[in-house]
Amino acid sequence: MKEPLGLDSIAPGAAALYRRDLAVVAGIEKLRFFPLALESGHGSTLVEVGGRELIDLTATWTAAGLGHGHPRIVEAMTKAAKTPPGAGGLSAVHHESVGLAEELLAIVPGTGDRRVYLGHAGSDACDVALRAVRFNSGKHKLVVFSNSYHGGIGLAMAASGVHVDAGAVVADSDTAFVDYPNPFRPPTDGTDPLVATYSQVEALFAVGDVAAIMVEPMLADGGMVVPPPGFLKGIETLCRRYGVLLCVDEVKVGLGRPGMMHAFEIDGVIPDIVCFGKVLGNGLPISAAIGPAEIFDGPAAAALLTTAGNPICSAVAREVLKVIQEEDLVRRSARAGERIRAGFTSLNHPRIGDIRGHGLANGIELVTDKESNTPDGALASAVVYRAFELGVCVYRVGGNVLEVTPPLVITDQEIDRSIEIVNQAIIDAVAGKVSPEVLAGYAGW
Repeated sequence: MKEPLGLDSIAPGAAALYRRDLAVVAGIEKLRFFPLALESGHGSTLVEVGGRELIDLTATWTAAGLGHGHPRIVEAMTKAAKTPPGAGGLSAVHHESVGLAEELLAIVPGTGDRRVYLGHAGSDACDVALRAVRFNSGKHKLVVFSNSYHGGIGLAMAASGVHVDAGAVVADSDTAFVDYPNPFRPPTDGTDPLVATYSQVEALFAVGDVAAIMVEPMLADGGMVVPPPGFLKGIETLCRRYGVLLCVDEVKVGLGRPGMMHAFEIDGVIPDIVCFGKVLGNGLPISAAIGPAEIFDGPAAAALLTTAGNPICSAVAREVLKVIQEEDLVRRSARAGERIRAGFTSLNHPRIGDIRGHGLANGIELVTDKESNTPDGALASAVVYRAFELGVCVYRVGGNVLEVTPPLVITDQEIDRSIEIVNQAIIDAVAGKVSPEVLAGYAGW
């Protein structure tokens, strides 16, 4: 593999580590926007090999929701690792996995007899949920959204518009894709985006044999799209009318990040199935799906992961839930998100077309100009690279959108400084300070 450019501009130790990675780690699992080679982290700070510090506006794709090295998480992990009761929940039970399931049921609204599936990542939580719905509902068809992301394995991957559009997987033959309502980019014929989406969904539901619809409360990897108010409520109404299960994917935007405990609370809905991941383990591999017992209770051994529900990850997840509630991170996320959006709005930059979000799940959409609002993916690529050079880690999604999803513990000072740096990165990128040749080695999505 040809070495990407830019390695000579980072610390020698960082460049050496990056080269070692290129030589041994499979490219199939890489999504790179700049040559980031890290040695440590603390709070909302990432430390590059060599000691340079960067403000983290990614929280590792929201997985490090409580920041890096949170003391209570370190303590919980260390304590659980000393005398663990086995290494998983496949053929035994232990207090941590049972306790975690009970605590998730307590914080997720719902009715009837429910069960909790524990897995390793949001990908398997969504995959198992979709497979279980198909197997146990007596129906086979699924409805999902274009530009969605529900996972990188199995049925969840085949139901992810991002993967299907990229050609990374063949779409599932019994899964239909509908348009996600985007207020910033409504249908070109002038139709209200909600009306257009509801029409597509109802047409599919009316045919019959639809087991479930899976939806993100905010279209995360598809561009941090915030739907019009009431979107989920309308979907819920259609689900009840046609007897379709409502599955909500909260993996990336839930558990405190949206300025509420759950993003589906924004529209006041009660999903049939909810999937969690990322922040639940704050860097450790754990996920969960919560739903009706008749969907998740059988058949036995239909979702086998030996170390799923292991005591160490389960203990950490329980502590994550406690920290979110006891440190009032939901309210903190809401306030911090307002500061971020107000800060970017105050820039009044001609290349920022839209600023949107809830809490600490935000998108900054870059365009060629505000008159046409033409997406500018090339500018977004240059901005994230230049921001890295200036000391901020931020990624792009949806081609031209900066995803601003820092740890829930980010400080006001870090927010203000990161906005200054991103603003300078936009100015520098527009001025051509990042060459296309350098960017060619860091294609991202």
